[in-house]
Amino acid sequence: MEIYPLYLGSSLYYNFSYIWLIIPAMLIALAAQIAVKRAYSSMSQVYSKSGYSGAQAASAVLRHYGITDVRIEQCSGKLSDHYDPKHKVIRLSEGVYSSTSIAAIGIACHEAGHAAQHASEYLPIKIRNAIIPVCNIGSYLGLPIAFIGMLLSFESLIFAGLLLYSFIMLFQLATLPVELNASSRALEVIEATGLLRDEIELKGAKKVLRCAAMTYVAALISALANLLRFILIFTRRRDR
Repeated sequence: MEIYPLYLGSSLYYNFSYIWLIIPAMLIALAAQIAVKRAYSSMSQVYSKSGYSGAQAASAVLRHYGITDVRIEQCSGKLSDHYDPKHKVIRLSEGVYSSTSIAAIGIACHEAGHAAQHASEYLPIKIRNAIIPVCNIGSYLGLPIAFIGMLLSFESLIFAGLLLYSFIMLFQLATLPVELNASSRALEVIEATGLLRDEIELKGAKKVLRCAAMTYVAALISALANLLRFILIFTRRRDR
């Protein structure tokens, strides 16, 4: 991302919003990514005593919630696991689908937790889905609209552009409770059905899901930092 220079009189100043907002957010995001990869790598080498695979564990969560219309499929990639609500399919990566590791069971149950959210019409996920169209528009048009408003000295257009762009941050804010709840549902079923049979296994699954949740916290912080930075940039340039 470009560093914008600010001029005060004849002196050149750098936009310190990049240093104080974006760089810390990037470091937090990097730390979260490293943590989740380490937790996944560690718990992928520890296998459950129950012998359930990721696919079987996800199926157990679906049965627990009485869900019969969701398929479970294998997909390519690493940590590419996701739930597709449009086609009602839980897609598990190669390292999760057939693995009996603690990490695989935790991740698979988390994705099945998303299926349970959709089946129960969980309110936060409905809010998040409602934001998506505006979020997509804001990510493409928000900053260009604000820039045009700045060139035309049209404050209402600057505000409209930044408001559209803010939906990226709002989407991340709505995503956080959705992800935390999916993990909570997963752990509840894991304990209730004995997918993981002792405290050590359960702690391993919690570690993987907790680290994964931190990536969503980092994404929220990054989105907020970007929004604040652009607010500073456009308001400072408007006032010159």
